[in-house]
Amino acid sequence: MIHDFSRRPTVRRLRTTVLLGIAAVLSPLGGAGAQQTNEQLAARCNELGAIYDKYGTRRGEGSGGPDMIRMGAGIDCQKGRYQQGIKALEDLLQGNRISYPPAS
Repeated sequence: MIHDFSRRPTVRRLRTTVLLGIAAVLSPLGGAGAQQTNEQLAARCNELGAIYDKYGTRRGEGSGGPDMIRMGAGIDCQKGRYQQGIKALEDLLQGNRISYPPAS
């Protein structure tokens, strides 16, 4: 008769504890580089806004007035809602087929 020790509750508990310990040690290492600071996000907002202002703004008579999505994205960025502002600006640039650098 062959015994399968992996089915014992103590072995399962030990394996779970070891895996959770490894995850706890590795999680700060992976998250540290991935988290962007507010300064980086604000800079990204400014970068995307400047690109749109340079290439996406229609000028001249009958242009239709200000771009409300651009204005809303700028307000989001000013109020610290960087993710929403960046998303709106990226969508606006993509919709107008304006290339922009990838996020770093």
